[in-house]
Order: sequence, then C-alpha cells, then structure tokens
Amino acid sequence: MSKILIVEDEDAIRRVLKKVLSEENQKFVIDEAADGVDAVAKIKINNYDLVICDIKMPKKDGIEVLNFIKKFNQEINVIMISGHGDLKTAVQAMRIGAFDYIEKPPDLNNLLTSVRGALKAKIVNSGIKKNKSSTKKGKYEIVGESKKISDLKDLIVKIAPTNAKVLILGPNGSGKELVARQIHLNSLRSDGPFIEVNCAAIPSELIESELFGHLKGSFTSAHKDRTGKFEAANNGTLFLDEIGDMSLSAQSKVLRAIQENKIQKVGSEKDIYVDTRVIAATNKNVKKLIESNIFREDLYHRISVIELNVPKLNDRKEDIPDLISFFVNLISAQYDKKNITINEKAIKKLSSFDWPGNVRELRNVVERLLILTESDQITDKDIVKFSGK
Repeated sequence: MSKILIVEDEDAIRRVLKKVLSEENQKFVIDEAADGVDAVAKIKINNYDLVICDIKMPKKDGIEVLNFIKKFNQEINVIMISGHGDLKTAVQAMRIGAFDYIEKPPDLNNLLTSVRGALKAKIVNSGIKKNKSSTKKGKYEIVGESKKISDLKDLIVKIAPTNAKVLILGPNGSGKELVARQIHLNSLRSDGPFIEVNCAAIPSELIESELFGHLKGSFTSAHKDRTGKFEAANNGTLFLDEIGDMSLSAQSKVLRAIQENKIQKVGSEKDIYVDTRVIAATNKNVKKLIESNIFREDLYHRISVIELNVPKLNDRKEDIPDLISFFVNLISAQYDKKNITINEKAIKKLSSFDWPGNVRELRNVVERLLILTESDQITDKDIVKFSGK
C-alpha cells in the first residue's frame, strides 16, 4: 500500500491529481498539503513513498521542500510539477534528486507513467541499499578503476533509476554508447528495448522518417508503413548518438516528442503516445552550436538535465592494463583463440603510447595483435611489428 503526498497550492489541481491517483489505485493512501510549510510538517511524521510537489508555492517553494526531503529521507521519490516558464528550475530539481518533473497543465498519461515509475523505483532502490549497486558486467562493461571512471560509474548508478534526460559528452571512441547502455541496463526500463540512432549517419531528409516513422505513400520511396525509433523504443530507451549533427527541423520535432511524449508519423496527423527515455550524446561543444544557431537552446535544456563527461583515454592511462586484459579475453573468444595471453612488457609498451582514437583505437590494436600474432603470447616484439603505433 503506497502512501503519497500531493503538495500544490491550487485547490483545483490538487483535487484533480487526487482523483486521478485514486482511480489508478484505490489502495493508494493520499494526503494533501497546500504549501511547503504544511508539506514539511506532514513529511516529518509520515512515511511517504512518493511526494508530488509544485515548484512555485507560498511560504516555502518546491525546491526548498525537495532539499528538505533529500536531507530527511532520500528514499522518498519526488515528482515536481512545473509551470511553462519553470524549465530551468525543473532541471535544477532533477539535479538535486527529483525523480521526474511534469509540466502544467499535467498530462494525465505522463503523470501516471511517472508515478508508476517512481513507486517501482522505491522498491528497486530499497534493494540497492541492501546490496550495493554497481554498473553491469559483460559485453557492455565500463572497464577501469581510475577516479574519473569510478566517479562516472557512481553517477550512472545514481541517475539510472530516474527518468532524467541525460546528455553524454566526450570525444569519438571514448565509450559514450557504453555509458548509455549502462544507464539503460541499470534502469527500471532494462527489460525494454534499447534503440540506437546515429544522427550523423542518416541524411537530413530521412531523419524524421527514421525517428517518427511514416505512412505508406507519404513520400516517393514510402512503399509501406514504417514504425519510427521513438515508437520502437516505447517502454525502453532511445539513444540519440551524435545529436549535434541533427537538422534544426528534426530538432523541433524531437523537442515536441520529449516535452509531450507524443509523436506523429510523417504523412499523419494522428498523435501516438510514447513512454521513451531519451539519452543523447555528442562529441561537439553544444553551447557553441547554440551560439551559431545550429542547435536549439530549448532542446539542449531538455536533454541535458544530467550531463556526463566521458574522459579521453589519455586522461586515464592507469586503466589501460585493465582494458587490454578485458579486450584480450573478449576478442580471443570471438576468434576461438582462448589460450592467447599478453605479457607485461607488451602491456607496458601499449600503455606508453598516445591514444588519440581513445578506447576504440586501443580495442582495434588489440584485435589486430590477436589476429596477427603467431604464438600463444603477445609480446613487446609483436607490438613493434603489428600495432602500427
């Protein structure tokens, strides 16, 4: 039986929210507070699972209430309700630790989706407290124990269970896709699809069809209906890689999809509701793109509630031995060369090199060495002969 507190100074909105939640589940125990002071008083004496809180209120605003909750009991999830002009404050709330934010007037589908997610996250997070969480192992493992990578992995575990939009920044080959996959794998959506779109690889005239789908006959080559990536990622995660290369026209439609959780196929006027978490990535300086009128500032604020920076490999060289061992084990199995090892001199030599292509370049070199080496052990002589460095 979940206990929920609605904090809202407008009586009409408070009544609507209570009615919608009661219809969603009659077992919900729902309390109300008309301002931040009343909310804090109730939170102190009740064990709430979820607080739905307006941002602009008299006496004590929503940010103050959120800050109190995060100090008082971090296990309480908070959904913020923001007015149209409160976007920056809503983003601030997400960075403080809010689970999600909903714009006024609240879309009821969005609200209920967020409530379900927040209550589910409460259960999952209780398990995390008992069993300290970490990023997932396996094919998409983020390898390394340097401070920069350890901090990054800690952030992933912290933000993954929320609905926060994430922008991943970093140079080519640094592992931005791995970070996106780890967020998905550690999230409440891990059983849902993970759909990747390389925005730089799709011609600008086709990007809208790729993202939103199209109806048969909507343009010359549209020979049949097609489902877009937003819809394909429903109940999962959509990874928009190299979003800095997306056209302004497509950006405006992506903005609408993120704001309203609705899309329209090319050639259709019918709205399709989607519950899709968007994670974006780029190797470009987005703020410079905004200054050059190449990227929409409002979209940037939507997708960058959380910004994660993936370091260059040259800035975390202490991780290179672990990366080499990981790649040797992974790739040797693919080529059925499971008995191949690499000696310490070879690892030290590889660690001394400059890696402008980052982790991707290191992986390619290890793969080349595994293919070309003529013995069961990669040596420093093989590095000189085959690495190309």
